Parts: sequence; C-alpha cells; structure tokens
Amino acid sequence: MNKADTAFILVSAGLVLLMTPGLALFYGGMVRGKNVLGTIMQSLFMISLISIEWVYLGYSMSFGPSIGGFVGDLSWFGLNTVTSAPSPDYATTIPQNVFMVYQCMFAVITPALITGAFAERVKFVPFIIFSVLWAVFVYNPVCHWIWSSSGWLGGLGVMDFAGGLVVHATCGMAALAGVLVIGPRKGYGRTNFMPHNLPMTVIGTGLLWFGWFGFNGGSALAADEIAAVAFVATHFAAMAGMAMWVALEWKFQGKPTTLGAASGAIAGLATITPTAGFVGPNAAVLVGLIGGTLCYTFVSMKMRFRLDDSLDVVGIHGVGGLVGTICLGLFASTAVNPGGVDGLFHGNPGQLFSQTIGAVVVGVYAFAVSWIIFKLIDASVGLRLSDEAEVAGLDSSEHSETAYN
Repeated sequence: MNKADTAFILVSAGLVLLMTPGLALFYGGMVRGKNVLGTIMQSLFMISLISIEWVYLGYSMSFGPSIGGFVGDLSWFGLNTVTSAPSPDYATTIPQNVFMVYQCMFAVITPALITGAFAERVKFVPFIIFSVLWAVFVYNPVCHWIWSSSGWLGGLGVMDFAGGLVVHATCGMAALAGVLVIGPRKGYGRTNFMPHNLPMTVIGTGLLWFGWFGFNGGSALAADEIAAVAFVATHFAAMAGMAMWVALEWKFQGKPTTLGAASGAIAGLATITPTAGFVGPNAAVLVGLIGGTLCYTFVSMKMRFRLDDSLDVVGIHGVGGLVGTICLGLFASTAVNPGGVDGLFHGNPGQLFSQTIGAVVVGVYAFAVSWIIFKLIDASVGLRLSDEAEVAGLDSSEHSETAYN
C-alpha cells in the first residue's frame, strides 16, 4: 500500500462529502424562502440514509462479486470481509475500506441531485422511500455495470472516469421521470418562482466546485499524474462552462446574471466528469464550452414543454453527463492517459460508438426504472404535498420550522 495514495483518497472522500451540504445550499438558495429548509433537508438527510444503505447493500451490489456482470451479490453485506487490506480489483495501493468510503460519498450525492427537479412540491416520507429504492435498483446496478471489474458495460469498452453516466446521467434521467410523474408546481407559468437567496446559491457553487476536485481528481485512486490531469481538466471545463453560459445569457437575454454564472460552472463540471482523466487542458476547455452551450439551450427551452424541472437537474446534470460521455468518445487521448483510450479525434471511432451505447443504455434504464418507482410510490402513499401544504411551504408543512423569523 502507498501512504500518499491513501491520504489523498481520504482527503478526496472528505471533499466529495462536502459537496452534499454544498448542494443543499446551492439548491436552497434557488427556491422560495418558505421551502429553503425542506430543500436543504432533502440533500442533507441523504448523508445518513444512503450511507446506511451503502453499508448493508450498496457497496456489495456495486462492487461485490458479480452476478453475470449485472449486479454484485450480497457477500459483502454489512461490509463483511471489507478491511484495511488493499483490493486487488479496484484499488491496489489503498485500503479497501478507504475505497469503499470514497465510493460511498458518490452514492450519497447522486439521489440528492435528483431533488432539484421536483423542489417545493414533494412530501418528505415518500421522498425517502424513493431514494432508497432508487439507490438499490438504479444507482447500484449502473455503478456495477460500468465501474465493477466484471461489469457488462465496462466489458463493452464504455468508459466513465468519475461519474458522467453513473452519477449525472442516472440522476438526470430520474429527474425527468420525476417531473413527468409529479407534474409542475402549483401556479407554474403564472407565479413568480424567483430564487430567494442567490448569495446562498453562490456559496453552494463554490463548495461544489471545490469538492469536485476530490470527485474527479480522486477518481484516479492515486496521487499521481492522472489525478493532476483530472484536477486541471475539472477547473478549466468549469470556467469555460461559466463563460459560455454568461455569454449566451448576455446575448439572448440582454444581461448576465449571477444564477447564470453559477449554472454555467456546474454545467461545465458535470460535462467534464466522465472525461476528466482522459483529456488535456485544451480539450477540457472545449468540453466545458460544449457543455455550457448545450445545457443552456436545454434549460432555455424547458418552458416550451411545460417541463417544471425546478432547479434544472435534467438540463444541467442529465444533459451534461450524457454530452460529456459522448465527448469522451471524441477527445480522449492515450497521450494524456496511457492507461485510457483514444477517441474519434485520435483515430479510434470505435470508442465513440461504445460511449454512445453506454449513454443510450444507461439513459433508458435510469428513466424507465425511476418512472416505475415514482408511479408505484405515488399510487401507494402519494408523492405530492396537498394544495394547502404547497402554498404554506415545505418548511412549515413537513418540518414545522421556518428559516427566517
């Protein structure tokens, strides 16, 4: 084992954990004041709920001995045999329990990301039920397909450095299913839903950007040159995404906004995530520009379809994760990462085909299973707040508290 690698991944795990309360602030600032605590709680509580699920089901299903390449068995239930010895399949220079807790932080933030799509209108208990079922039936299998040493999509050559498919595409497609099943907020299209505290959103953006260095850089699983490649690519794509979103907003809406700058940075970060360890800085800038452009375009069009994706989860994370996955098939280079692959622009069109297959399979699966889970919960216990509770707000109706006196 390597002590430097171990220390690096422990720090990276802490950075990824920080992203979840950062996300809570990012989302919390964008909702109305009567819903800020309820929105924060939906992200914050995932740290507890999904960590418990990860100990007893998630880690074994995601990385345990494979059942046909589709899911891990439960032989690691309760972290059975998961010790401080290195893992020969995943992390040969760090303890397996360090790898396990690092991956736990990814599992925690992914269902939290979904909450922005249906912000301000879903009850807390059905949301908890959905989050557990979604982790078991969507996140864990997709994680196994791509990141397990025996996963079937990984076996087809599908690459995902830090979660473009496993995290962003799955949560984006689940968000789309949720918006379609749950429907728009009361008064959507007529009521002013302006963010109540954009400085809070900017603080959340900074925490997410900071944590993303652990998210992408740590995915190298070593303190080495690939971690450096991913770190640099992460920053350059984020700044390019921010610049492009602000430029487009300035051109088409007349004024640049703080919310646009924050959204553009997250779009760049989401888009570079699958590609971060495989591209150099110039390609990272291009990926960020592409992500900023396409995510802005989708978000700008959502009103046409009456798609009340409240905080733009589909438009930023779904679109960004899928676009970044395709970008890997275009820009990846073994000159940057000798252990990676070449993309189309470096003479390997087959990788673009593999990435497209991965994007389609994961997108369709995540949407279909998420839609079924939403429908089952809605039919049994109901998802939405009553009209009276929605008017009163999540904070008072679901948690009996208020953020501001």
